[in-house]
Amino acid sequence: QVQLVESGGGLVQTGGSLSLSCAASGSAFSIYTMGWFRQAPGKEREFVASISWKSTRAYYVDTVKGRFTISRDNDKNTVYLQMNSLQPEDTAVYYCARYQTPFGMGQNPADFGSWGQGTQVTVSS
Repeated sequence: QVQLVESGGGLVQTGGSLSLSCAASGSAFSIYTMGWFRQAPGKEREFVASISWKSTRAYYVDTVKGRFTISRDNDKNTVYLQMNSLQPEDTAVYYCARYQTPFGMGQNPADFGSWGQGTQVTVSS
């Protein structure tokens, strides 16, 4: 069972930047799509971004396009989320997740089988 550990959350002012990291344990990291999701209080968990196993494809929810960048380092078993121009509506707990099957890709949280514990991102206005 893979373990995912997020880091890098915190408090930032509107317009600021944060960089999240997610370290994965175990082998086979390089054959799985990885994703970032977020959940704000009282809201459902939503897709933020995903990146394919060899970084050839990346997808973003419309609200973060042009501001967030997902990347990965397969040698370090780590996926990143660079967040720029942060807005109060980006405030949420951010989770990284691994797709349920190798070489698959999607955006539905139900299709991701392993999750980290989450890291809080708070953007003050």
